[in-house]
Amino acid sequence: MALLRNRDLGGTRYQMREKLFDVGDDFWIDTEEDRHAFKVDGKALRLRSTFVLEGPSGEELLRIQERKLRIRGTMELERDGRSVGTVKKALISPLRDRFTIELADGRELTAKGNVVDHEYEIERDGRKIAEISKRWFRIRDAYGIEIAPDEDDVLILAAAVCIDEMAHD
Repeated sequence: MALLRNRDLGGTRYQMREKLFDVGDDFWIDTEEDRHAFKVDGKALRLRSTFVLEGPSGEELLRIQERKLRIRGTMELERDGRSVGTVKKALISPLRDRFTIELADGRELTAKGNVVDHEYEIERDGRKIAEISKRWFRIRDAYGIEIAPDEDDVLILAAAVCIDEMAHD
C-alpha cells in the first residue's frame, strides 16, 4: 500500500475506503500494513444512521448514532452505553467545511478543511491531532487517517466516520 508520502504527526496511520453503498454499509479500517484494525458495522433497516466500530474479533468498541430532529447534523458517540462525545456540523462555514466534536469531559475538537474530498485536519486547542487525506494513496477510493501518538484512535476514527456520513448525506 502506498500510504502517506510525508508523516507530519509521527502517529498511527490507517486506511479507510470510501463507503460504497452496500447493504448495511459495513467496511474495514486497515493499518498501513494492510491488516484489518477495525470494522465499521452499519446497522441496516434503522430509522436513523447507526454504526458500530468493532475490533477485529467483533467486540463493540464504540457506537455511533445519528440524532434526528436537530437543526444541524448531529451524531452521538457512545462507549459502553455512555456518551463520550457529539459530532456536529457547523451551521455556517463559508470557506471550508467545519465540524465540532464535543467530548463528554468538556474538551472540544474541531475538524476543518475540505471534508467532501477527504482533505481535512482534526485539532484540539489549535494543535493538529489527526490528518485525513486522499492524496496519500494511489488507490482511487481510499483515504488515509494519521492520528498523533497518545490520542484515542477509536474516538478519532469514529469521529471521521461521523464526518464522512454527515458530509455525504
